Amino acid sequence: MFDCCNGKRVVLLLVGLVCLSMSGSAAWGQIEGFLGCWALELPGGPGWLEVRQEQDYLDADILWVAGSVVPVDSVVLEGEVLVITRNSQVVRERDADRNPIRTQTLSTRLEMKVDGGKMVGKVLTPNRNGMGVGESAFTGKKIPALPAAPDLSKLRYGRPIELFNGKDLTGWTLINSRQTNGFKVIEGALANDPVQPEGRGRRVSFGNIKTEREFEDFNLKLEVKVPEGSNSGIYLRGIYEVQVSDSFGQPLNPHNMGAIYSRIKPTVAAEKPAGEWQELDITLCERHITVILNGKTIIDNQPVKGVTGGALTADEFSPGPIYLQGDHGPVSYRGMVLREIISR
Repeated sequence: MFDCCNGKRVVLLLVGLVCLSMSGSAAWGQIEGFLGCWALELPGGPGWLEVRQEQDYLDADILWVAGSVVPVDSVVLEGEVLVITRNSQVVRERDADRNPIRTQTLSTRLEMKVDGGKMVGKVLTPNRNGMGVGESAFTGKKIPALPAAPDLSKLRYGRPIELFNGKDLTGWTLINSRQTNGFKVIEGALANDPVQPEGRGRRVSFGNIKTEREFEDFNLKLEVKVPEGSNSGIYLRGIYEVQVSDSFGQPLNPHNMGAIYSRIKPTVAAEKPAGEWQELDITLCERHITVILNGKTIIDNQPVKGVTGGALTADEFSPGPIYLQGDHGPVSYRGMVLREIISR
């Protein structure tokens, strides 16, 4: 015998499940426009974002102007708005030994919409004292998919261009003219010596330098010497940092000597001890990078998804300079020769 009440409950349950399924499908359909990699113009400088649809959840990685590419804390689609949360820990109280005894989490909220290949959004940042929230706008542009790895054997190069003449800083300029240039020529090498004055006086803000010329794809050869514990960086086209670091003897890491900072880890350790001259042979072609360190290939024609921290722009498709970090530690360069790729 048919139970009318139970029958109604079954029908209602089926209707609910169908609606829930349709709602979920609609939500997954709405996320399509957000998926992929984005070049961001953030408050403070260029950034990068990748939104991914995993098997049963959303995930994302972000580069916030400087530092490393990091995973976000949450990704939620609220209607047509994608909401990303980045958390930071704030120590409110410490004991007599400076150990934290009260810590709070502050959540920065990014809200964004997309229209075609463009993104518009806002950043809501809580004030550290808990009183109020700051708001700023940002924009993004969809990054086209990476091409296949180029055939490096078919590349043809132009004439060699000496970036450093071994005598002076002709062809180089400070990126920020309000900072101090710590680079000078010492025994034929371009050496950065960011020495701070003694005492408690005002600290000197040392700046990064870049070539006056700009380049597209190229091969760059140079020698570098890093003192113990120091680090610097070589930016290809002003956007991709090849890490320069005293990492001899350390486990493989995307922050080691020759790595593409926080993005591509060397496959083999080839660095020399601190204080020795080391050879770098770097090729950038169609958003793929090859790095040969001291005769060993440590990055072999690998794709780079986006800019690294400290990039001059989020645009990966325009010519740019070679730039050297001068705001970190002491380092020396010499024999800097670049050859542009003229055909593939």
